Amino acid sequence: MKSSLPIVVRSTEIDVNGHVNNAKYLEYLEWGREEWYEQCGLDYETFGNMGIQTVTVNINVNYRRECKQGEALLVTCQPEKIGRSSYVLKQEVLDEHGEVRADALVTSVTMDRSTRKSREVPDALRKFF
Repeated sequence: MKSSLPIVVRSTEIDVNGHVNNAKYLEYLEWGREEWYEQCGLDYETFGNMGIQTVTVNINVNYRRECKQGEALLVTCQPEKIGRSSYVLKQEVLDEHGEVRADALVTSVTMDRSTRKSREVPDALRKFF
């Protein structure tokens, strides 16, 4: 399943170079992942009831073109690959013409909430891969 989250670049996201600061893209991507989890029915409470949480362990971002204040963007998220306790989500930040402004592969691990150690990805999440 692929999710899409529309956003608009705000003035507080612009740096001294007049475009979106690189760190803000990480926030955009996080918002996009949260949208994906919610559309899958996997919110914090659901994971909590399973006794797990997800932890981001690696993000590889390619900044393709700058984004400027007022631009309408679309943050997408979709499953890429899955292992025993980790999985990768593919994300893109697109402009209103569908041009990729940034893309990323985000690796997360499912962690047991009480032991704080990695745990096998539950079937409720695995079924989306």
